[in-house]
Amino acid sequence: MTMRNALPTASIRDTLGVLVDVVIPTVAKGPIIRRPKMVGLAERLQLDTRAIRRMQKIESRYGPGPLMLPVPRWSRALILSPEHVHRVLDRAPEPFATETDEKRAALSHFEPKGALTSHGPERAVRRQFNEDVLETPKTVHGLAPRFIDVVNQETALFLGSAERDGELIWDAFFEAWFRIVRRIIFGDSARDDHELTGMVAELRADANWAFMKPKQTDLRERFLSTLEERMTRAEPGSLASIIAAMPKTPDMDPVHQVPQWLFAFDPAGMATFRALALLASHPEQADQARKEMAADASGRQNLPYLRACVLESLRLWPTTPLVLRQTTSETEWETGAMPADTGILIYAPFFHRDDRQLSYAQQFTP
Repeated sequence: MTMRNALPTASIRDTLGVLVDVVIPTVAKGPIIRRPKMVGLAERLQLDTRAIRRMQKIESRYGPGPLMLPVPRWSRALILSPEHVHRVLDRAPEPFATETDEKRAALSHFEPKGALTSHGPERAVRRQFNEDVLETPKTVHGLAPRFIDVVNQETALFLGSAERDGELIWDAFFEAWFRIVRRIIFGDSARDDHELTGMVAELRADANWAFMKPKQTDLRERFLSTLEERMTRAEPGSLASIIAAMPKTPDMDPVHQVPQWLFAFDPAGMATFRALALLASHPEQADQARKEMAADASGRQNLPYLRACVLESLRLWPTTPLVLRQTTSETEWETGAMPADTGILIYAPFFHRDDRQLSYAQQFTP
């Protein structure tokens, strides 16, 4: 019998360094919903830069990895090369499952039957449902003209007050953003349903604590019931209307997929606001974006430069800084074997801002 070599393992000291500089600050900022005070503290202390420097030292010391971390009770591996990032992400859900112990513990607070916490046939059905409703393969969603109308109506309202005040603040933007979100998902009648997004925000705040905080099952059921009521109205021009017209299967659980959209629209708003902040502080790029919009003949459906600006905001401040996967079987790597049921950690800012590899690592370069 041929014995497989084990992957390199970090020292206790280096493992503690990764936990203290990378994992703990990322979790403290809020993996499911951001904790503003912690985000502000992390920015003042430049903790993201410290985390990237720690990752660079680890990669220089141990090579391209993956690197096993000797964490008690849990098998964990740190990804250190871009090639391995692609391998892990491209080969989901087998053998790199999106359903991890951490995600199940966190997301069960508000979407226990979501695609991200499912595996096997159930995951396939639920993922296909999401892709069908959101029209993932298409460059532009079929309801884009309606969505653009909603965006134009809502932004006209808050931009008027921003012009009077001379600034656009996050609170005003965020409130308008979720009016847009509710109208796109459910229709115009949900425009001012602040209670709905308040419920999911409270449940997401609990989810930040994952298995360390009991679930508010009554609130979760009330939230899911409210979602179902909204979806049954199926107002024309909404995502709910697409769901209403679809054939259903027992494993699909449409109501449990919608919370993920509400969850994901939150970081999408963060990325948009940060892109605006970048443009406000980079006049040359802002001028180019305005010229693209002035020359646009697509009805705001094809703005590649502005899209690049948003993508740059995501590179500089990824909304999911710590990407998690979990192996479903033993996997072979260039330097050894990784056991089944290993939790995989991908720290995205390391790959986005590694100034040893990228000349523009710390610059806004759409």
